[in-house]
Amino acid sequence: MSKSVRISEEFHEFITAHRADDETMEETLRRLVGGPHPDDVAGILSTETADRMHDRIDETRAGGCQR
Repeated sequence: MSKSVRISEEFHEFITAHRADDETMEETLRRLVGGPHPDDVAGILSTETADRMHDRIDETRAGGCQR
């Protein structure tokens, strides 16, 4: 699955300037933000734990999570 992301021309130029010759835009963005590749983390959580984490993230984004 893929998604489109709208970014400014300035930010696109920044990403392109930091892109290695052998990288895709996704690989460049992952490197710049420090996120793991999905293949690197696939299968480390049980389905139940992943579902609970996803639910908590959704609650937090919706403003329903109290600390």
